Amino acid sequence: MEPLKTDIVVVGAGPGGYAAAFYAADKGKKVILVDREKRLGGVCLNCGCIPSKALLHATQLIREASESHERGISFVQPKISLGKLRSWKNSVVEKLSQGLSGLCQKRGVEFLQGRAHFQDSQTLRVETSEGQKFITYEKAIIAVGSKPAIPPAFDLGNKRVMTSTEALEIEEIPKNLLVVGGGYIGMELGTVYAMLGSSVVLTEALSSILVGVDTDLVRPVMRYAEKAFKAVRLNTKVVKMATSGKQIKVVLAADGKQKEEMYDRVLVSVGRVPNCKDLGLEDTKVTLDDKGFIQVNSQMQTSDPSIYALGDVVGGALLAHKASKEARVAVEAIIGESSAFENVIIPAVVFTDPEVAWCGLTEAEAKEKGIKVQVARFPWAASGRAMTLDRPDGLTKLIIEPESERVLGVGIVGTGAGELISEGVLAVEMGATARDIAESVHPHPTLSETLMECAEVFYGYPTHTVAQKKRTPLP
Repeated sequence: MEPLKTDIVVVGAGPGGYAAAFYAADKGKKVILVDREKRLGGVCLNCGCIPSKALLHATQLIREASESHERGISFVQPKISLGKLRSWKNSVVEKLSQGLSGLCQKRGVEFLQGRAHFQDSQTLRVETSEGQKFITYEKAIIAVGSKPAIPPAFDLGNKRVMTSTEALEIEEIPKNLLVVGGGYIGMELGTVYAMLGSSVVLTEALSSILVGVDTDLVRPVMRYAEKAFKAVRLNTKVVKMATSGKQIKVVLAADGKQKEEMYDRVLVSVGRVPNCKDLGLEDTKVTLDDKGFIQVNSQMQTSDPSIYALGDVVGGALLAHKASKEARVAVEAIIGESSAFENVIIPAVVFTDPEVAWCGLTEAEAKEKGIKVQVARFPWAASGRAMTLDRPDGLTKLIIEPESERVLGVGIVGTGAGELISEGVLAVEMGATARDIAESVHPHPTLSETLMECAEVFYGYPTHTVAQKKRTPLP
């Protein structure tokens, strides 16, 4: 069989893979895009970012309805049709997937569904429904993503033990749900199920939820979780699980003691692992690190000159928008343009209630690295817009270099924080000063004003709160 020939083959059609394929096609390259799934979009679109945000939006309405009686508006008890909720969530995914397929066709990118396996550094074998196909290429880009990690002790072969993939299918609303892991996935999906009516217990082996996130930003999320969940148990480990009839028996350990509890379902959210196995990488010069991630340089090139990699498979922050940026870098490197993934400001958003978002340097990182900074905080209790939304539980925070007054980092916790952080990204990326933000007129009343007033806090003259000390702006 005559092999297919192409300039670039992209393995994996998630946010990194399709972004690379589309960009390479826009740059005039012949591209073949390969994915084992029929629908484009990868984990993010099909069983990750998009469906989880759809469910978070839908269930947030339940919270708003339940709290609205305090504003003089009462609703009857919500009735939940899981079938309709699933159907609506799936329709969102399907529409976006169809949009990607259309973009693929319009750009002339050939899409091939099947399992990819590298024969050598220049040849890819794809197992399709029509049999084996071979692709020879000048360059390959690996963007196959990651999957939920599930420790062997938790892998019971019982559908009542779920990862995020199964949890997003919302087959039922369990009466009692155990969430193992207090990271962003556990917190987001725990919130969804709590709003749907499950009694949620969340366990975290470490001393805080959302480990690694600024403690100022975590505090409001923890307060909400303690109200929304039956319990949040820190410094608590799950020792083992076992099937017990129609429930899961769980052994928990805390304070040197163990106890057994029964749950209708368990959500295991203890991290993700790269999809690097069974790709045939051993038949190339690609090397992996000790955690199984593909090693790349700043141009996203692997140890094999013909093969590039990006997204979750290369480690770092496992974020869709990071993969999309890396896709641009990889394509530009391949076509000979000057490009490198260096000093790129990547924002992070956790869609908890309230949302958490940050970019650049955090206060903890500054302390750890010995970087002298000044921190300005603006409480949303002083924001007129936050009060009208009945959400004064937020905080906006700037990390500022004292000498130059440059903004080195931004942190926000509060409703819609994910929509606000991009101003922070732009400020850090452009080397803006606190004065730049303070003197940029922000519309009133909006949550975006909190960034302006936070910068004003740094100088000591915020309108809607009182700063501790005044500072003379640089000339």
